[in-house]
Amino acid sequence: MTFATFLGAAAAGLTAFANLPQVLKCWRTGETDDLSIKMLLSLSAGTALWIGYGAIQSDPVIMVANGISFALVATLLFFKLRSAAHGK
Repeated sequence: MTFATFLGAAAAGLTAFANLPQVLKCWRTGETDDLSIKMLLSLSAGTALWIGYGAIQSDPVIMVANGISFALVATLLFFKLRSAAHGK
């Protein structure tokens, strides 16, 4: 494995799972007051664009890493929108 491959894989792994602690916290507590809906929408749009870019470039690392990120951000959006619908 080259250093560049290691560096890319490490970056992809860290960014892909960066939102996991927040998802787990929301899952346990149901609290979303500290989450910005604008940030979540922007991040989900950005990761969706990265997935598209990865597809155009035929780069599975970009697609998978951003697919994981997108799924985690979508989960946070679900919690945030559910809280908003319940008046929290």
